[in-house]
Amino acid sequence: MEKLANNLTRDINKIIFSKFPKLLLLLLFTLHLQAQDNSYENGRRYILGGLTVTGVQSYNEQTVKTFTGLREGQPIVVPGDQISSVIKKLWDLELFSSIDFYIINIEGDSIFLELNIKERPTLSKVTLYGVKKGKVDDLIQDTDLKKGKKITESFIANTKNYIENKYKKDGFLNTQVMIATAEDTTDTNAQSMVVNIKKGSKVKVRNIVFEGNEKLSRSKLRKALKNTKQKQFGRVWKKSKYIEADYQEDLSALIDKYAENGYRDARILSDSIINVNERNIDIKIKLEEGNKYYFGDIEFVGNAVYTDRQLSQTLGIKKGATYNGVLLRERIADDSKPDANDLTNLYQNNGYLFSQINPVEVSAQNDTINFEIRIIEGKETFLNHVTVSGNDKTNDHVIFRELRTRPGQKYSKENIVRSIRELGQLGFFDAEQISPDIQNPDPNAGTVDLAYNLVESGSSQIELQGGYGGGGFIGTLGLSFNNFSIQNIFNKKAYKPVPMGDGQTFALRLQASRTFRVYSLSFSEPWLGGKKPVRFSTSLSRTQQFLASFDNNGRVQVNKDQQFSISGISFGLAKRVQWPDDFFTLSHSLSYQLYNFKNYQTGLFNFGNGKSNQLAYTIGISRSSAGPGRIFPLTGSVFEITGKFTPPWSLFIDKDYAGLKERSEELVFLRSQRPLTPEETTELESVDQERFELLEFYKIKFKGDWYTRLVGKLVLRTNLEFGFLGSYNQDVGKVPFERFFLGGDGLGNNFTLDGRETIQLRGYENNSLTPIDPVTGQQEGGIAYNKYSMELRYPLTLKPSASIYALGFLEAGNAFNNFEDYNPFEIKRSAGVGLRIFMPAFGLLGIDFGYGFDEDRRPQSVGQGPSGWQTHFIIGQQF
Repeated sequence: MEKLANNLTRDINKIIFSKFPKLLLLLLFTLHLQAQDNSYENGRRYILGGLTVTGVQSYNEQTVKTFTGLREGQPIVVPGDQISSVIKKLWDLELFSSIDFYIINIEGDSIFLELNIKERPTLSKVTLYGVKKGKVDDLIQDTDLKKGKKITESFIANTKNYIENKYKKDGFLNTQVMIATAEDTTDTNAQSMVVNIKKGSKVKVRNIVFEGNEKLSRSKLRKALKNTKQKQFGRVWKKSKYIEADYQEDLSALIDKYAENGYRDARILSDSIINVNERNIDIKIKLEEGNKYYFGDIEFVGNAVYTDRQLSQTLGIKKGATYNGVLLRERIADDSKPDANDLTNLYQNNGYLFSQINPVEVSAQNDTINFEIRIIEGKETFLNHVTVSGNDKTNDHVIFRELRTRPGQKYSKENIVRSIRELGQLGFFDAEQISPDIQNPDPNAGTVDLAYNLVESGSSQIELQGGYGGGGFIGTLGLSFNNFSIQNIFNKKAYKPVPMGDGQTFALRLQASRTFRVYSLSFSEPWLGGKKPVRFSTSLSRTQQFLASFDNNGRVQVNKDQQFSISGISFGLAKRVQWPDDFFTLSHSLSYQLYNFKNYQTGLFNFGNGKSNQLAYTIGISRSSAGPGRIFPLTGSVFEITGKFTPPWSLFIDKDYAGLKERSEELVFLRSQRPLTPEETTELESVDQERFELLEFYKIKFKGDWYTRLVGKLVLRTNLEFGFLGSYNQDVGKVPFERFFLGGDGLGNNFTLDGRETIQLRGYENNSLTPIDPVTGQQEGGIAYNKYSMELRYPLTLKPSASIYALGFLEAGNAFNNFEDYNPFEIKRSAGVGLRIFMPAFGLLGIDFGYGFDEDRRPQSVGQGPSGWQTHFIIGQQF
């Protein structure tokens, strides 16, 4: 029998391979196997005598052979899993449209196979129609339509779906995408592709109709749909375009709105989209409201760390209150606020990371629902390892000293949130990308590791400007290194380009023109001694102003023999304190300034020769909780109150200040009536020089900023400012220095002649709201001012390379000659819009367009009506 089978096999092989040399006839091959072994399922073991690859165009035959994993001489079962695995492996590449195995020959125990493949065409070029030229490259990149890409049915379908969905998300609900391919004869097995995009018109919601609502009005329900709005004249912020994902989210919000009002059983029976035309749709939502419920008994189960009373106070829900499922969920765990006052944070701030809190309805009697708050407290958790990464420039100790999380401490979510804020306030890292990562949590051991992932941003700034003003060229060079390392100043290897990494600040500024020169140098160390947050700061400055005049040809003439200079030095210490809380800082500074006049007759002061000395002590208390970033705070506040005091020299010096003041006022009044004689001018200079040789005054200032997040990253900044310059001795009178000048961009503090403070109030010319002295008719500065401001801010981007945000503002304020005239409701008003750009290398840049609703104080403006539109350029202004 075996001999007969072998003879039959030999005869069949001769017939098949003489007639069909390259054809796999599975049926005959099956009969062939059955003639030898009646078990087809088991296959037969052969030795692979050879493998031929046909159909290749762009690939090497040997490469395909290698990828199959089949090699001559290896055992192979045919049919069997090896052939199936090779076919699957090749299909997974998505490089071929057809894969076939053929048996070429069988010689004894050897089998010869042919692998016939058909390659998929490759993409040679793509053309897009219906897209703006500037958007083509981005769309090609997003859809991966690059040259050499294999063209498959799934690739074409995915490309079509992606483009359609992309435009539907933008409101183009009727977008149609047609994709066609054609053979490209210029390349082997290549096809070109044409993508035709018809966006159509944006589809908007014409009407939103509700059915079945009796308890809540249509207006409340429409308001609950945050992202899906019907057409309404005058709406600017929220558009009425339809986006499916937003609509589905709004349907959930609709149910939440009912849950907030006690209707926990409310549900949507149906919702439908009705096509009105190509541009408009109607939405119809059918509701079942159910009954209104109230909170009953709320019991806590499983709590040992906190008492029922403590948990009830945090939960804040009383028996008999209207059922509010959203509020209950937020009081258990409010995911929208990392520092929310909820039960989950109560436990996690006290070390119980693994605690679990679940509200359970235990019974419902009529309209009252009773709850159990079931708590699994878990084991108290401690920090095991705390690490930082991503700080390529900043030294580790600068980061770790700001962290509120240390190894061995109890786990505290509150401390993690605070640490994120402190790192963001340094200004060395991108506040948006500070991400703490909880690693290796071990509920049994009660330990967890914490890793802070940081992205460094540029912290140094350069100011290099050149311009024309004041009759000549003005050049400015400013360098500010905000992560400086003074201990490496003599280490040549540390210059990259300057020594960095210790968190110190070193700033140098030079500004010069034909008429003035300004030099300033400052340094600060935030952790004096390295152990406590005590900031030490020092600064040196000198300003020179030369008298300038115009000749008959209108050219500026500068006389350097007539000049006024201010030389100053200051030292300061500021310490973070723990009371009332650890957001407070107490600061002290001691400063000396020398005002030196040399034949400087301008009318700004009553004396043109002589010196005035100012020795002052400043104390301040501030609280800063704004964050998480410095550039664009989302929440928190900043308050600061400072008092600047000079010694009361008039108490110690035997001088007739009353007589000097009286005589000065007589001569000033006389000067307003007629020109003074040379003798009177000399006397006035002498009198005021003697009065103000030693300056005495006190200066109180308050500034407060509140940051309130409204929706997402839309932030409202509210600002309040007040300042007052007072005198110890009325016989001495008001000093001509340190006064307040109000109006404009507020940038005048970069260069001042008399120690003045310029206060920003947009919509008006610079200093134009400063009061005019009734005797001299000049703007000599106010001794009191107040200012109110509201800004609505929205970020366009907060990337490390550039942070950009837009704003709209309302401002009001005023300055006064005397405190007796001070009236906080007598204000000058303005409104406008602006843009801010913060680049680490250049600081803050911006532009504001403000409209002043009132007259300014300049004599030429009296009777001219509102100040009107003003444009302000902002350079280096506070955030």
